[in-house]
Amino acid sequence: MVRVLRSTILPAPLEAVWEILRDFNGHDQWHPAIATSQIERSQPSDRVGCIRKFKLEDGAELREQLLTLSDADAAYSYCLLDTPVPLFNYVSHVRLIPVTDADHTYWQWEGQFDTRPEERDEMTELVGSGIYQAGFDAIRAQMGLEA
Repeated sequence: MVRVLRSTILPAPLEAVWEILRDFNGHDQWHPAIATSQIERSQPSDRVGCIRKFKLEDGAELREQLLTLSDADAAYSYCLLDTPVPLFNYVSHVRLIPVTDADHTYWQWEGQFDTRPEERDEMTELVGSGIYQAGFDAIRAQMGLEA
């Protein structure tokens, strides 16, 4: 199993970052790879078990399910149900922690998955840079934060 862990510190209060990230269906508003997203069966986007179906900018379609959501911990986890790329048994965790001496936010994004041995490096790079780092950069830009 492959484990990818990325983290960053945002110069913004945790509550402001959580307000954006908490919406499981809001990633099309900030992540550059996501074109459109909708929650299946009109469920609320904060209901554990809801499924988001989304299209990437390249037209590929994916489905992910919300596994946990905790406002007290500013954290959630989700799994990948359908994808055109070889990510199998993918589970991801997003967690925010306050950096109290500066009113900043520590953001940790971690994923574990299986893939074909010959595609391990490519999928690790895709997840770490194409998803996680691109998301960090996009939130920074959306919030008007310095890089």
